[in-house]
Amino acid sequence: MNSLAAPAGTPDHERLHFVFQPIVDMARGEIFGYEAFMRSTAGTEPEELLACARLGGRMTELEHAACLGAIAAFGRLRLPGRLFLNLSAPAIGAFAEAGAAALFAAAAAAAIAPARLVLELTEHERVTEPERLQAALAVFQAQGVGLALDDFGDGRSSLRLWLQLRPQLVKLDKYFAHDIHRDSRKVEALRAILDLAARLGAPVVAEGIEDAAELAVLRDLGCAFAQGYFLGRPAAAPVPQLAAAAAAVLASTKIAMLPHTAPPPELADTVDRLRIDAPAVPPTAPNEALRGLFNRHPEFHAVAVVDDGQPLGLIVRRSFLDRYAHPYHHELFGRRPCTLFMSAPPFRIERTTPITALVGMLAGEDQRYLHEGFIITDNGRYAGIATGESLVRAVTERRIEAARHANPLTLLPGNIPITEHIRRLLQAGTRFAACYFDLNHFKPYNDLYGYWRGDEMIKLAAAAVCRHADPAQDFVGHVGGDDFVALFQSEDWHARCERILADFNTAARSLFDAAELARGGFESEDRRGFRAFFPLTTIAVGAVAVARGHYRSPEEVASAAAAAKKRAKQCGGFHVQAAAPDCACCSAELAEETP
Repeated sequence: MNSLAAPAGTPDHERLHFVFQPIVDMARGEIFGYEAFMRSTAGTEPEELLACARLGGRMTELEHAACLGAIAAFGRLRLPGRLFLNLSAPAIGAFAEAGAAALFAAAAAAAIAPARLVLELTEHERVTEPERLQAALAVFQAQGVGLALDDFGDGRSSLRLWLQLRPQLVKLDKYFAHDIHRDSRKVEALRAILDLAARLGAPVVAEGIEDAAELAVLRDLGCAFAQGYFLGRPAAAPVPQLAAAAAAVLASTKIAMLPHTAPPPELADTVDRLRIDAPAVPPTAPNEALRGLFNRHPEFHAVAVVDDGQPLGLIVRRSFLDRYAHPYHHELFGRRPCTLFMSAPPFRIERTTPITALVGMLAGEDQRYLHEGFIITDNGRYAGIATGESLVRAVTERRIEAARHANPLTLLPGNIPITEHIRRLLQAGTRFAACYFDLNHFKPYNDLYGYWRGDEMIKLAAAAVCRHADPAQDFVGHVGGDDFVALFQSEDWHARCERILADFNTAARSLFDAAELARGGFESEDRRGFRAFFPLTTIAVGAVAVARGHYRSPEEVASAAAAAKKRAKQCGGFHVQAAAPDCACCSAELAEETP
């Protein structure tokens, strides 16, 4: 029930009517209760009534009248489940001052047990006296009335209030449900909220669900309750059954397609891990002293010149010793200051800078740091040095790790998301087909035409697989190189695979020169280095139909699919594994097939 008020001269119950929107228990696939919304028979918009009530200072008065009216209307409809009533903190406090006698009397008259009532705490203004509100709520809770924290996450319903009031339910702001199937950040945020809700013993109600894809994701993430137009619109006489489309989603054994999540930056992976604790020299240090320092510490590639903690430049070991070894340089420069050989200004990087922030340096015009290294600072003061080689190595490691999550060429999910999706499918016990695609004669093609056209061939394969997969229920991943995996929940997966093969095999001809097309193949080196003739590049797929209990782990599924793919390449096209193989005998095949 929206906590609304009326203009001066509070209307009585005959001038108000109520509509009810279902709240659904996702695990049971049935209606858990209804939220009441107040409407004016005069056609006044709720927001307009609310504004007038505030202006007239009669919010609490009309909230009480609306609450009692909603209870009476709900009783007349004899709807099942809980009745959710929106009330502000002042309205709850005012009810409690009289022991909530009026509310309990209205519930008794409507034949509604107090335990079927849930107060939704709305926050038009921030709760400033939570201790006083707790005392007021105790009056209701003694009779079994529940409490729900409304619109959590919208900036007003705070985590502090959740901890202090200990609600039985938390209603999540509709922002989180909207397009959650397209936003990986919302998925991660909801996972964190659900984890907290489980620890605090307060199930979450997701509001604002408007389509099947949103509902499926929320179901799979473990959200307990759901509300929104897709599940049922507010109605004066709602049906007590769940809408057919929503019931079908909740009853389906197919898992939702979660948006791809890129690996989060490793906050601990900063420039500081590249730091070498090397001593610095002052700008007045003579070159002879610097030569002695390099001789005593052959591990230092460079030494920083620092004045009162502020880095001035770098002196690179090899350049310094090469120049100092010239005839008469010892006599000419031995006592002169080391700044004569200093490279300035130096590259200075704060120690807390994430390594990923330095990727752009590798493509920059000034590449001195690759040879000289750079200085690491702590709040602007000298902290150590690092080599360009160590930066290149760290960035490369990070990119390799990122490629396990998303292939940089096709941007399709990599090995880690593929494994996670197979795990979700197995845990749900749903039937699916694991299909492993691989290009025939790709290596000799790549050797003949070069990497650029080879990459175009790989992207062509990715496009063909994605084009014939249903994005609402089929997962496509890029294992690496010219290998792809599709995890089909579509019932017609066999026909989809056939269309992928026909589509790619036709389109791939555009990447051959006319001479090779005329000959029906091409010459290139085989794996032993000998010239050989190869047919035009095509695609093969090995498929494994997975049913509940056939496989115990993602590794077993992947190994079986890799084995089926090998057989498909031997026969030149499409092989379907008839039954679950002895997974122990092929458990190492995924490692062999996956770059």
